[in-house]
Amino acid sequence: MIYEGQAITVKLLEEGIAELQFNLQGESVNKFNKQTLLELQQSVVELKANSAVKGLVVTSGKDVFIVGADIGEFLDNFSLPEEELMELNLQANAIFSAFEDLPFPTVIAVNGIALGGGMEMCLAGDYRVMADTARVGLPEVKLGIYPGFGGTVRLPRLVGADNAIEWICAGKEHDAESARKVGVADVVVPLDKLHDTAVNLAKRCVSGELDYLAKRQPKYEKLKLNNIESMMAFETSKAYVASQAGPNYPAPVEAIKAMQKASTKGRDEALKIEAKGFVKMAKTSVAKNLINLFLHDQALKKQAKDYQEKAAKVTKAGVLGAGIMGGGIAYQSAYKGTPIVMKDINQQGLDLGLQEAAKLLVKRVDKGRMSAAGMAEVLNRIVPVLSYGELNNVDLVVEAVVENLSIKHKALAEVEGQLAENAVLTSNTSTISITELAKPLKHPERFCGMHFFNPVHMMPLVEVIRGEKTSEETVATVVAYAKSLGKTPIVVNDCPGFLVNRILFPYFGGFALLLRDGADLVQIDKVMERFGWPMGPAYLLDVVGIDTAAHAEKVMADGFPDRMKRDFKSALDVLFAEKRYGQKNSLGFYRYEPDKRGKPKKKVDADVQALLKEVTQPSREFTEEEIIARMMIPLCLETVRCLEDNIVVSAHEADMGLIYGIGFPPFRGGALRYIQDMGIAEFCALADQYAELGPLYQPTAKLREMAKNGQLFFDN
Repeated sequence: MIYEGQAITVKLLEEGIAELQFNLQGESVNKFNKQTLLELQQSVVELKANSAVKGLVVTSGKDVFIVGADIGEFLDNFSLPEEELMELNLQANAIFSAFEDLPFPTVIAVNGIALGGGMEMCLAGDYRVMADTARVGLPEVKLGIYPGFGGTVRLPRLVGADNAIEWICAGKEHDAESARKVGVADVVVPLDKLHDTAVNLAKRCVSGELDYLAKRQPKYEKLKLNNIESMMAFETSKAYVASQAGPNYPAPVEAIKAMQKASTKGRDEALKIEAKGFVKMAKTSVAKNLINLFLHDQALKKQAKDYQEKAAKVTKAGVLGAGIMGGGIAYQSAYKGTPIVMKDINQQGLDLGLQEAAKLLVKRVDKGRMSAAGMAEVLNRIVPVLSYGELNNVDLVVEAVVENLSIKHKALAEVEGQLAENAVLTSNTSTISITELAKPLKHPERFCGMHFFNPVHMMPLVEVIRGEKTSEETVATVVAYAKSLGKTPIVVNDCPGFLVNRILFPYFGGFALLLRDGADLVQIDKVMERFGWPMGPAYLLDVVGIDTAAHAEKVMADGFPDRMKRDFKSALDVLFAEKRYGQKNSLGFYRYEPDKRGKPKKKVDADVQALLKEVTQPSREFTEEEIIARMMIPLCLETVRCLEDNIVVSAHEADMGLIYGIGFPPFRGGALRYIQDMGIAEFCALADQYAELGPLYQPTAKLREMAKNGQLFFDN
């Protein structure tokens, strides 16, 4: 044994070929933490000093290669002063450079996932052999940073500036064959041939058949681009990437700037340029918030995994009520491999549900993501029925009928009588109390909420709502089923609107008050989109449906009359009375016309202003800051109340629910993170400026107490 540590071992194999293996003890995956970096440094020293070593193969003792850096550890480093963080980064880079400079050929055998720092380890080797199951990439921009272990330096010198820009700025994972096509992988082989192929490649280098030094040399030099080529590659890319990423996500453009500045330098100077830009990004609030969201997402995945241990298996599901929502749920279940019975009271509903599923599958086929045979296989997993008989052997049913208490009561009671003894029954209600819905059921312990968001195939969140009598096994089973659908489940306690809609409707309440006071709806939408929302409140209401929103608003007002009941006629009331239901009938706050692809495109409608005159004060100017405050304070305060009322058990689950459920701007970290970043005392003071607008704008006593005592929602 040449070296033996807790993360890395190095041993001599045969004919002077050594094997360095990553196998981090006590962890299910390999990652670059302080321990691994230190051991890599020590391993390189031992290898360099060992005259018996003529070539090196790098492998993994786990199913993955290296998943990247230890994000939690790195987030702690990001709070260090810039000079200190820069020094740490350069020290880490010196380890990778020392590995790259070893006096013999190095071959990296990539058996599975190699992302971020794991991918950068691959780039530091001379050759990369990948199993056909490997997946590689540099996803750092998704965390608000860019590659910091030499990725922006080595990748463009290996695969060219254009390919490197695409890989780094998109942050996507790539399969082994895609990596081979651009030159990231030299060879792709089946997994069982990976080790032997890598060893043989190292031997060919040692024998002189392959010139590993010539392969290595471009990574030491400046990029081979003349001035015009450089301008074309970098300036054009900057403009395009900036338009795609938007002003709130600076890392992709900063990565291009780093590559451009470093393109005229040798490796060591280029790495200093990368480090400087990396530190600049690491110190932004965007990086802090996106990294925290990543860590929170990991925590949610762990919670879901813990629930799965108590869950009953769902081998066949059912959905009650077809149409767009039922069809979306059926599609998602069938596509992810769980057969589903889709029941409706008439053929028209079933046809609509099947059309919805087929439409989504056709899109996948058209984009080359699925074969026609694969589409047929998925459709065959959806069984449309008009009677309850087919539901007697399903493990779980999702009720998705119209959002009306009496209709839901009748449907739930009927379907319960048809289910097997241990089957779980759920409701896709978006606002109605689960405890209330359970009243006619004989087994309320086997009932809970399973709230999908529309469109089902795109929205990642599923709220799993625990009713007063819901059993833990029921919750666990529904969480596991949601996970099997590729969704992120968050378990919440029961109340009108649950977590996401309870928080969303105060936001709409802020919008109604702004319109009443003379604000322009188009301006509000533009301001909130610049703030980071995917769409402004007027556009969002049109997408949700004015009729749907009006009904949900009434449920919320009945549930929380102290702050959600309005004492004035609103713009929503007027549009509902005029039957302007939004996108569904092409008239709402905006009017809609189909674009070339048949998708509804919004247009400003002059008729709306005339319609709203009766319920709005004369038009007046509002500053951007005023609009943001009046929209965000109610939403943030309701999030605080949900946490205080134990609707959700942690601050990070509340914030993740908003990001996954309604598109809260991820770079802002969530509503509670937004309050904390502003300062809790400062937020309370801002809310007090608008206290005359009513209870929606008045901080809770506990929040004021937190402000007074310097307490926080999050530790970092």
